[in-house]
Amino acid sequence: MQFNHLFRVTDHNETTYHFASENNHARIDFLKNMVRIALYRDGERIFPTFSVCPDDRMPESGRDKLSVDGFETEAPKADMEEGAVRFTVGSREIRVLLKNLEISYSENGKLLFKDRGYLAYNFGHEYGKGSCHFITREKEEQIFGLGDKTGDVNKNGRSFRLSVSDAMGFDARSSDPLYKHVPFYICRNSVGAYGLFYDTYSEGSFDFGREINNYYAPYKSFRCEEETLVYYVIFGDVKQILRTFVALHGHDCLPPLWTVRYCGSTMAYTDADDADRQLRGFVKRCDQYGFRAGGFYLSSGYTQIGTKRYVFHWNTDKIPSPEKLAEDFREHGIEFIPNIKPCFLTDHPLYETIARNGWFLKNAAGEPAVFPFWGGMGSYLDFTNPKAADFWTDCVKENLVDKGYESIWNDNNEYDVLDEEVYADGFGSPIRARLIRPLFSYLMTRASQKAQPGNGRDVSVSRCGIVGTSRIASTWTGDNTTDFEDFLYQHKMAMTMSLSGIYNFGQDIGGFAGPKPGKELFLRWIQYGIFTPRFVLHSWNEDGSSNMPWLYEDEIPTVKKLFDLREQLVYYLYNQIRRSTEDLLPVIYPVFLNVPDYDPESCMFFCGNDILACPVYEPGKDIVEAELPANNGNWYYNEQMISGKAVCRCGIHDLPVFFVKGGSVVRFGDEYRVYPQKEGAFKETYYMADEQNLSDRREVTFTVESDERTVRVRTDCDCKKRIRVIDGFHRNILIEN
Repeated sequence: MQFNHLFRVTDHNETTYHFASENNHARIDFLKNMVRIALYRDGERIFPTFSVCPDDRMPESGRDKLSVDGFETEAPKADMEEGAVRFTVGSREIRVLLKNLEISYSENGKLLFKDRGYLAYNFGHEYGKGSCHFITREKEEQIFGLGDKTGDVNKNGRSFRLSVSDAMGFDARSSDPLYKHVPFYICRNSVGAYGLFYDTYSEGSFDFGREINNYYAPYKSFRCEEETLVYYVIFGDVKQILRTFVALHGHDCLPPLWTVRYCGSTMAYTDADDADRQLRGFVKRCDQYGFRAGGFYLSSGYTQIGTKRYVFHWNTDKIPSPEKLAEDFREHGIEFIPNIKPCFLTDHPLYETIARNGWFLKNAAGEPAVFPFWGGMGSYLDFTNPKAADFWTDCVKENLVDKGYESIWNDNNEYDVLDEEVYADGFGSPIRARLIRPLFSYLMTRASQKAQPGNGRDVSVSRCGIVGTSRIASTWTGDNTTDFEDFLYQHKMAMTMSLSGIYNFGQDIGGFAGPKPGKELFLRWIQYGIFTPRFVLHSWNEDGSSNMPWLYEDEIPTVKKLFDLREQLVYYLYNQIRRSTEDLLPVIYPVFLNVPDYDPESCMFFCGNDILACPVYEPGKDIVEAELPANNGNWYYNEQMISGKAVCRCGIHDLPVFFVKGGSVVRFGDEYRVYPQKEGAFKETYYMADEQNLSDRREVTFTVESDERTVRVRTDCDCKKRIRVIDGFHRNILIEN
């Protein structure tokens, strides 16, 4: 009966309650700081999850989506009422109306949010095919998250598709969808905050107030094609919700130190007929001008046959000896990250072998499904088939890793498969491929990683990503556009990604697609990029030029000065990346995460715990105005004390404006700079990362105590000569081992 689904409690234990109504079933699990709701029908297969991983262990064929393994659970107090069940956990109350399973959530007696009245779910297909969830909405609430979504940081009032796309040259203000599948957001309203994560890989949509319907109170909604709906409600303030969400999908991988250094890339070098010479010219130029590079992203031109690209094929006319090239780069301290793509063109030398073994996605007739791909037609490898995944791993090892290319760039893995009659093996239980499109990117990256040596020097990168990809790979914002406005909205996208649980990322500095960046935009973007975890200049400029440090010969001194600052901050940044893998908070993030009433759209942002970065995003502007958070009036700018509103000049040839927090130790190059508080004590621990081997886990701890006369610094290692105290109060300085 439509709009009248009467549920009853059928079974329960201390932390799990089951409900049923005709052919519909529901389950509520009470987890620490969360509840999980699952809605499913008789006989439906619940596809496993590869996103939820609280114990950091993911089975090969995924995890049971309803498993509680690895979670801390909470036992609520349950009270049966007339037509409802009321659950209480501390100050939180969750009330379930048995008619239509309408759920409300209250904190300290105030309604936080609830399911929309009449019917919030699609129990009887009242809303068509698939699943949906409608909940209440406040006009002035704030919405953060959803991955790499465009526009302002606060997504209230907008709608978005839940999908992925190879969005080359996207508009960072309005394009949708892009590369990441992250069905998670945080809502902050007049009562508090809550997070919602929908555990699905299917296509869908979010609406945060664009849709209005006279028959319902204001609402926001989620829809997806999957018939089963499993979602998590996460409680706490914004920072607590973010931390809980990241714990839910598992700890981020810790990358090697070299990935934090400048990494070069351009399609122009590998597309050139003399690719080997072009690449070696990069090393010579770095040596000539004094730029220290940690890596080089090797674009797909190295795989060309004619004008097309064939994954795992080395064009030895362009690069006569791949082994020698990798060896020579490594001797200069530069690691290669070669590009690979999961689609095999129909005339690929390996195509018939893969087709004969049944390792491609298939159409309804059981034949390889064929799609447009990079100037030809091709078929996508089916990574839900274990034999296909093993084949891929073997190819990565034989054609890349064994030739000295230990790190892998998994690219163009959005799987543009929309046909409902294309099927994947589904680990032995066939499934429509479009229902799990973004999952293929994770499985591809995992199969590539199995071939990598895991020696602490290699890294995995994936452009497309699901919730949980950060356990095994880093990412970037994709094929952005060379434009000043896009530059500003790339920053907003960065803040959005950080608020979505994606922490180790960056941008193609200078812009990837479009015209050669002008001098002002080029230098401003480098000033900004200094403070992001990934520091990569990459491009496919219309005029064939490359975004290299020497793009403008007359600006090399300025670029060198900026790169030198980045190099000085490498250990600080790496320490912050390491911290984020442990405390589950972002590396770069908006100020309001620490100061809740700060404007979410501010262009100032935290780089780690101790630096506030204030780049310039507008052409023709050279003044930075910043309202500094209180911090007891204790900030440093150019080693001078500063508080309140700061007004600083920053031309395109200057170092970017940034402030250092009083109560911190920031490593600049080999020097540890101590910025004491006015009074009080704090500790700071630095991870002494080895350049090549992450198993060397030495640490150094600083204890800093301040009063009105003295600053005392104690450290547990012999680095006294490398410590410099920057004190705005002109006190006595004592440094002790």
